[in-house]
Amino acid sequence: MGILDGIVGWIAEQVMNILDLITSSVLGALGCDMDVFVRYFPAAETMYNVFVALALGLILLNWVWQLFRNFGLHAGLDAEDPVKLSIRSFLFIFLVWFADDIVDLVLKIGGTPYHWILTSELPPVSFAKFNSAITTILGVCATGSGLLIGLILVIILAWNYLKMLFEAAERYILLGVLVFTAPVAFAMGSSQSTSGIFKSWGRMVGGQIFLLLMNAWCLRLFTSMVGAFIANPLSI
Repeated sequence: MGILDGIVGWIAEQVMNILDLITSSVLGALGCDMDVFVRYFPAAETMYNVFVALALGLILLNWVWQLFRNFGLHAGLDAEDPVKLSIRSFLFIFLVWFADDIVDLVLKIGGTPYHWILTSELPPVSFAKFNSAITTILGVCATGSGLLIGLILVIILAWNYLKMLFEAAERYILLGVLVFTAPVAFAMGSSQSTSGIFKSWGRMVGGQIFLLLMNAWCLRLFTSMVGAFIANPLSI
């Protein structure tokens, strides 16, 4: 059983070492800062000006189209008030032009509580020690079956924790897509018929920032639980 003990123990230790590495690299990289997104998706920043030009073109096209439709009011066509339309169009042209500054301000506001969560003082956690704590609870460290049960529990824990990290990464990528397509979303607000798209985009950005905060909070809660568990595994 000595060989089996060594193999099972080594596998469990490597699983937790990998989990340690992923935690330190992923959780610190995610947040409301788009630096990591630009680093891995540099084309997003390059093509941002394309979306700005597209948004300005959509606003001007909608403005001309709605003004043209005013000539068909007697024919039963619906059209927006030309004065309100013009004011709204110029307002959203301004918003599109400064969309990056507006979005950066929103991200800075959302990133402040995220930074608080990540920098809150917690006991140092090493997932690599979790396997020994599991086997301590089992009380059969000298047997291959006990180490095998501990390995299964460690793998289950690692898999569920990785799913939480992947979910946080998915939220971050989706937030990056929303941020770099912001000019087009602002352009949708220039018309009453498409203003719902702009409102939905705003709700999505706010929702993704909130979900990122919740992901970080849950992950920090989880790591603090692991630290308390490792410190006194027999307390339960």
